[in-house]
Amino acid sequence: MNGKYTFSIIKPNAVRTGKTGPILSMINEGGFEIAAIKMVQMTIQQAEAFYEVHRGKPFYEGLVEFIISGPVVVLILKHDNAVDEFRKLIGPTDPEKAEQGTIRRNFGVSVKMNAIHGSDNDENAVRESNFFFSDIERFC
Repeated sequence: MNGKYTFSIIKPNAVRTGKTGPILSMINEGGFEIAAIKMVQMTIQQAEAFYEVHRGKPFYEGLVEFIISGPVVVLILKHDNAVDEFRKLIGPTDPEKAEQGTIRRNFGVSVKMNAIHGSDNDENAVRESNFFFSDIERFC
């Protein structure tokens, strides 16, 4: 999976406000192929396990509460140099600091409600993809 794939979550605020379709369009227009996609409602236990690397940090509890506040869309995306290219497409965590035309600039509300998550490296892309998808659910 390394190099050619990355993982993403369209967050509850974006799903709740009907932005899933426009975000998926931007992903496709950005040259990414969707290798796997599904909508899930995470439990608190799943969210705590997914964000385990952040346990103990000041934003951890708020992050867990937010991600379980509604359904999310999880995706595995294919593209050359996928992680870096996707990070460019989504922009920085703070939507106000994101460049025009990025997903977070277009659809993010705040640092916490920034519309989308993208893996920050190849190792996390694999770990995060494996958390949500079984082998039979993916085309990679």
